Amino acid sequence: MPAPLPLPALHSSHAGTWLRDANGSTRGLSKGEAIMAAADTPALILNAPLVATRLGYPDLSGLDLLELYAFVFPAKFCVPTPKGLAHALGLEEPASDDAVPALLQTAAGAILEVCESENWEQRDGAWSALQSLTKARWPWAQVLAPHIRKPERAERWLFSKLPEWDESPERPQPAQIMMDDSEVEAQLERLTGEGAERRDGQRAYAKAVGKVFAPRSSQKLPHVLLAQAGTGIGKTLGYLAPSSLWAESAKGTVWVSTFTKNLQRQLRSESRRAWPEKRADGTQPVVVRKGRENYLCLLNLEDALQGGFGGRAAILAQLVARWASFSRDGDMIGGDLPGWLGTLYPKRGIAALTDQRGECVYAGCPHYRKCFIERAARASAQADLVIANHALVMINAARGRDHAQRPSRIIFDEGHHVFQAADSTFAAALTGAEAIELRRWIIGPERKTKGRRRGLAARLADVASYDDAGGEAVEAAIEAAQALPSDGWLQRLNDGEAYGPLEKLLGAVRALTYARDESGGQEAGYGIETEAAQLPGNFVQLAGEAEEALARIRHPLVKLGVRLEAIVEDAPDWLDGQGRARIEGARHSLAWRVDLIGAWESLLNRLGGPSDPQFVDWLAVDRSDAREFDIGIHRRWLDPMKPFAKVVLEPSHGVMLTSATLTDRGPDGKDWESAVAASGTPYIEVKPQMSSAESPFDYANRAEVLIVTDIKRGDLPALAGAYARIIEAAGGGVLGLFTAIRRLRVVHGRIADRLARAGLPLFAQHVDPIDTGTLVDIFRDDPRASLLGTDALRDGVDVPGESLRCVAMEGVPWPKPSILHRARRAAGGGSAYDDRLIRARLAQAFGRLIRSKDDKGHFIVLSAAFPSRLLSAFPERTPVIRLTLEEALQRVAEGVSGERRSAEVPALDIDEDEIPF
Repeated sequence: MPAPLPLPALHSSHAGTWLRDANGSTRGLSKGEAIMAAADTPALILNAPLVATRLGYPDLSGLDLLELYAFVFPAKFCVPTPKGLAHALGLEEPASDDAVPALLQTAAGAILEVCESENWEQRDGAWSALQSLTKARWPWAQVLAPHIRKPERAERWLFSKLPEWDESPERPQPAQIMMDDSEVEAQLERLTGEGAERRDGQRAYAKAVGKVFAPRSSQKLPHVLLAQAGTGIGKTLGYLAPSSLWAESAKGTVWVSTFTKNLQRQLRSESRRAWPEKRADGTQPVVVRKGRENYLCLLNLEDALQGGFGGRAAILAQLVARWASFSRDGDMIGGDLPGWLGTLYPKRGIAALTDQRGECVYAGCPHYRKCFIERAARASAQADLVIANHALVMINAARGRDHAQRPSRIIFDEGHHVFQAADSTFAAALTGAEAIELRRWIIGPERKTKGRRRGLAARLADVASYDDAGGEAVEAAIEAAQALPSDGWLQRLNDGEAYGPLEKLLGAVRALTYARDESGGQEAGYGIETEAAQLPGNFVQLAGEAEEALARIRHPLVKLGVRLEAIVEDAPDWLDGQGRARIEGARHSLAWRVDLIGAWESLLNRLGGPSDPQFVDWLAVDRSDAREFDIGIHRRWLDPMKPFAKVVLEPSHGVMLTSATLTDRGPDGKDWESAVAASGTPYIEVKPQMSSAESPFDYANRAEVLIVTDIKRGDLPALAGAYARIIEAAGGGVLGLFTAIRRLRVVHGRIADRLARAGLPLFAQHVDPIDTGTLVDIFRDDPRASLLGTDALRDGVDVPGESLRCVAMEGVPWPKPSILHRARRAAGGGSAYDDRLIRARLAQAFGRLIRSKDDKGHFIVLSAAFPSRLLSAFPERTPVIRLTLEEALQRVAEGVSGERRSAEVPALDIDEDEIPF
């Protein structure tokens, strides 16, 4: 047992607060006493922001063991709870809250022992980092100093240690091959392993996927498969088997796209069955790709380390530098950087270290050859499997920098989210925040603006000096960009002092939205909106002036793009490889901004005229807690699968959309017609193949759907009481899902202390200062913990086993009554459209409950009037029972057993709607 660190240790939970002094005496104390004790002498704590929230004292400081852990074990996972820390260090977990302070002292001692050990794997760079942290006045620096010896040789700086990526020749186009069903089955057997359970559904599924890789016979007509795969089928290996077989035989690249980071991690793990970590030549056969904003920007980090960050943020920069030395791929969001690290420091600290929009200077960056983003992009060009997300796949297809690297064989896992991703990707929004971002990209830093953002003139200074026409285009663009909103635009709008045509238009948007909004959001503090119809003459005039201002920006940017293309084609003597790469990057960025401005002009041009039936336009003021943060005009495709079909499907050779909820389970069975319509295939006249594999799970005996009928809608005290009693009856392991953050916070505030006193920890999104991924990790790690959340927890959360025994929804998940929803509802069949959305949400939520054949539990909906037509959302044979809360609590306490079927309360036939708007 390690020697405890002789410093006071403080722990606070909803059940109380405890302090252990340096001599080993533990006592309970009030919040006020705890705050005074922490202010008097720095104490050992675990997750300072969370303890500060529990104590109601935001300025709490101390010796946070999570910071120490991040320094000593960079890029190593740890659940940020007393139990999780104990497991990570091989210590005995505390039996109760009052034993946590003793654990903190022992854990600190154990970590310090590692620092003195010869087997410390992450020793490299620690001494140098500690010197910098000492200057930054890191509280742990003086404690650590005696335990970390000075190395005999000077340690290399991070930026000299990172390896450089190598340029690779373009990969030849894949061979045209056909795969036999027997080959696919043999590959599946190899991946599942000897002695694995034979799953006929998985075999049929894998063979159906194999057909997607057949050579296509007509241009712009890909093979498309819609594959419904029930939970437990094993769809991941089901599609990795034919994918790996095709990639090996054809020497091509398969892209697997997901919607959630959790599935990306799962895919990366499963892919190791088919591919080694590295090929014989050192290249990676499997690469994870995400958007640029997910990765550490080395230039941002260097700026932060050299004084760009101050105070606590400077400490964060040093810890991130430690992590970067050991990171697998530099992924800061969902990668091997602990999700909780950023929450320990000021807001946006992590975001400021990622690649911010408009900042990347590509080959002009001194760290370009070591850039994590560029490394991933180049590795993916040579990979057999690229694991990406829906948005990145669509953006890459629409405006990828290299046509040869655009995906042509794509598997969309979590395919029910493709519509949502396409809706965002192909949207247009002329807002203040977007316009000021464009201004900064063109003009660069103004007045006292901090940061290293560079405008066009700084990026292309050599081009401007070499090419007169190019230099004139840069100057014209900068002059025209003065018409865009600048810093302080929101305050000027509020004061009625808008400057320039764009700000004046946004001021008119704000005034008209407030005048016409009838949603009730004004009083509640939510965002408000109104449709862009029947606009007054002065508004249309302002839109026209703004459109002209945007055209004056676009024209010189187009001219500049032409000049850059000419320079690349007829390269001057001074244009070396790095300069060429920098100009290519600038051309790509220019094309993107020109398209963006064109979309804005098109949006403004239609205001005041006849509406386009393909689009939905509206005006909006975005607010949070009654505080405005953006204003603008929005446009969405009525059906975003139309541009998806043209941009993603047409150029592809094979595409699959797969999910456990791909089709709507309506009262009449699977609705393949709506699934086909939502795939985009009708727009390119492709008839998709269809495949269906039912879940092997025994829902009849392993799950129950309980519809509680005596909790009135809007009765928050009753709702809170119901959640507390459900969690108590289940002994924890409850995932509570809400459709409104306000209700979630009210319920959490009413029941957290009560549950904690019973030894049932409760965590919540939008309450606890912890990122969502870490909250799920905590929930998964503790079978007595419960978690409250919103939509983000309804999809993609995989918690098999005892940790999730009950899912409780506050009510029917009705769609938000927005202008966009109203238009799609009218086009999609009215109430039938709503029903499809609701059934899909219910099916996804229910899917969190049973994740393996041994799982069992209850799915509870606290709704007095749950329409019977929605019950088909649940798997066939699943018992559905309408009952009172008391009866539901009894069934939860008894657990699920198929032996009680004869005594069930019958499911009543209720058809009335509980329409909330």
